[in-house]
Amino acid sequence: MFEKGLLTDKRILITGGGSGLGAAMGRRFVELGAELLICGRRLQLLEQTAARLRSEFGGKVGVFTCDIRDGHAVEAMMDAIWRAAPIDVLVNNAAATFIAQTEQLSFRAADAILAPTLHGAMYCTLGAGRRWIEAQHKGVVLSILSTSTITGRAFTVPSAMAKSAILAMTRSLAVEWGPKGIRTVAIAPGAFPTEGASGQLRPEGRDDNWATRNPLGRAGEHGELADLASFLISDRAGYINGEMVVQDGGAHLRSSGAEDLLQWSDTQWQRHRDARVKS
Repeated sequence: MFEKGLLTDKRILITGGGSGLGAAMGRRFVELGAELLICGRRLQLLEQTAARLRSEFGGKVGVFTCDIRDGHAVEAMMDAIWRAAPIDVLVNNAAATFIAQTEQLSFRAADAILAPTLHGAMYCTLGAGRRWIEAQHKGVVLSILSTSTITGRAFTVPSAMAKSAILAMTRSLAVEWGPKGIRTVAIAPGAFPTEGASGQLRPEGRDDNWATRNPLGRAGEHGELADLASFLISDRAGYINGEMVVQDGGAHLRSSGAEDLLQWSDTQWQRHRDARVKS
């Protein structure tokens, strides 16, 4: 359904682009003609992903190691990127989460989620936005959020807080930066299983039949999210601003996704905490 060159002449940066949904979106962007930049903390993973995409599509794929929790590191990365050329699109994809009883969270545990998910997304958005505005360059910020922004979600409270704050940023900047030619949009994915997220959110003991209770009876496919992201960052979506598109098969209309955890015993929670410490 997409034109082959839909994203030609787009230079796109994806945070957390070395694996999971970030890599899936990057693959589709390159396939549609974009020049791709991916950043993260693990250089080897980034280089492996970039090499695979270059081999498959022959496109331009660059890598930057950056801990987006550090605002100074983000500024240094943006300076390095802009020395070659400005980006046209920023995808705030990097995030962290895990399940826990909220009253058991330490300050350090809460910050481990808030730092990359909220602060990192804001640092990257400010870094790109400031440079776009100074150069009068149009841009798009796409943030990958969660249906917890609609329903709330027990046992992942810092993540729900961070994602909700980014939705507020998306809506606020749509008004403030829209007149400057900068669109801000978001996607709230439902269940799109990845190795990293599944390990944190679906530990042993959780309900194994969650996907079948989705109104569509299945989990999402990575290519479906990548297609939606490609449309939203393209010029064909040029009149969409400040909106979050939910892509979850209708699951949030039935459940927040945490109800099974309400039935966990103290023993199950203690076992889960012990497993996290060991890992």
